[in-house]
Amino acid sequence: MSDENYNSELSGKKIFMLYPTASVINQVIVELTQQEYEVYVAKDHGKLMRILKKFNDSIVYVNIDEKMPEQEWEKWILTLHSTIPDVKVGVLASNPSEELKDKYIKNLNIACGFLPLKVDMSKSAEAIIEILKLINVKGRRKYLRASTEREANASVNIPLGGDFVKGTVKDISVVGFSCTLENNPDLHKNALQKDIQMRLQSMLLNVEAVVFGSRAEETGKTYVFIFTQRVDSDVRIKIRKYIQQNLQSKMDLEIN
Repeated sequence: MSDENYNSELSGKKIFMLYPTASVINQVIVELTQQEYEVYVAKDHGKLMRILKKFNDSIVYVNIDEKMPEQEWEKWILTLHSTIPDVKVGVLASNPSEELKDKYIKNLNIACGFLPLKVDMSKSAEAIIEILKLINVKGRRKYLRASTEREANASVNIPLGGDFVKGTVKDISVVGFSCTLENNPDLHKNALQKDIQMRLQSMLLNVEAVVFGSRAEETGKTYVFIFTQRVDSDVRIKIRKYIQQNLQSKMDLEIN
């Protein structure tokens, strides 16, 4: 995951959940992913501080119940604000007292909310999404895309001429994908391809797509496909889940 030409206005800002609980992972992160937000789990506040210097206008939601006493979290957030001022912070805590909330919002300039953990996390997800909309976290980007050309288990089989043509997926979003195909077949622009079999890690998906075009590259042709509206909503949910896992694995490598 390179920062070359990184521009959050174009590509959107990154969201980090620092020491999230299981319910935050299973409800909040899942919902943010399905809403096309670029969200990551972080499990080391020291390493995260370093990565935030690179992606220096990110959003961080801190679970202040974990790893350090609350007073140490206060110092950590103050340090974050002073060293990387464009990072915006939200707080997650099991103690919903007004006194604690006021301290973080008024004294520590928390811009992304103070949210209780011991509630229905779907409501917290809704609250976070409203905040992210207000500060335009997505920028001009509408959909997340994952690069998959170095993934061993990102492949595609396309029915053609009574047989299947095998290929390797290069990148994918919920809108479509690009791939290389064996023997570089001649596929016409706007041709409808039904019953495409796609493997993303352990997931096997059946999709339908239209040929958007192709381009010649050093390694051969790259074909671009756009999914049709008939692609099942459950398939789109799985694609978003895969994209989040793909991006998370790359961020883990960078953080560590």
